[in-house]
Amino acid sequence: MNETQRALLATLASGPVAGPEIAERLGVSRAAVWKQVETLREAGFEIEPTGEGYAVESVPEYGAAAVEFGLDAPFTVEYHDSLPSTNDRARELAAGGESDVVVLADEQTGGRGRLSREWRSPSGGVWLSLLVRPPVPPTQAPLFTLAAAVAVVRAAEAAGVDAGIKWPNDVVVRGDDGDRKLAGVLTEMEGEADRVSWLVIGVGVNANVDAEPLPDRATSLRTEVGDVDRRAFVQRLLEAFEDLRGDPASILDAWRAHAVTLGQRVRVETPGGVVEGEAVDVTSPGALVVATEDGERTVHAGDCEHLRPVDGRSGRV
Repeated sequence: MNETQRALLATLASGPVAGPEIAERLGVSRAAVWKQVETLREAGFEIEPTGEGYAVESVPEYGAAAVEFGLDAPFTVEYHDSLPSTNDRARELAAGGESDVVVLADEQTGGRGRLSREWRSPSGGVWLSLLVRPPVPPTQAPLFTLAAAVAVVRAAEAAGVDAGIKWPNDVVVRGDDGDRKLAGVLTEMEGEADRVSWLVIGVGVNANVDAEPLPDRATSLRTEVGDVDRRAFVQRLLEAFEDLRGDPASILDAWRAHAVTLGQRVRVETPGGVVEGEAVDVTSPGALVVATEDGERTVHAGDCEHLRPVDGRSGRV
């Protein structure tokens, strides 16, 4: 979608506008307005003339223009039916100087999670990467990973799913038999000692997909509540992320409010060994505080498992 089309849709977002007024606002001819309307119609928008002017009657189900229309956040969306990796494409855009871009795909053929694990990304999911350039030092970059996880939870809640966050970046749905993974967040960064050059935050949500082919202990929005409006889901996610990045001081409290890890007995595999105990807090910029038999330990990175008592012992959830 070009800038003129984007501006035209923004003009129509609040209701019908006459052709001459659109042309004046956009600084183009009426013929150019008509041409862009036709292009948007070909992209799936139903834009019809009414007594008051052009009006958007319906929006495509998914895609760049669909997500951008009515989006209350300053992101440009680049959509692909299929990509090996949205993170890889976002890194290419970062190298070209882009910022505040969302790379969105219907499916990924080479998706990956933490520690280079394979991430199944079939058609129907929400697979996206946000390219941002926050004015913070690299040590503060993990806050934006937490913000993305909170944004996913808020979008899931708007869709009717009671989700929570398992440290550090898994969005899960609680159940009688334990947590089931709904989404994950993978962040990549380039920066210097005093500032982040760019941050790519990859988000993978099992949306309108069946849970059966997914890895063990995974779930999907379809499984929990049925198919959801992916356009609305992505918009809520991006708007929530925008709110949080505009107020970084609020991120930790927002994460804590949705955490399912805090208060749990956990086992964390770290580069320096295993840390086991009760998760009692998360401190800036996203480190987990674990109360162990030998005192509190602060864990900055690791693989976290929730444990539960089993006949007086600890067992994995």
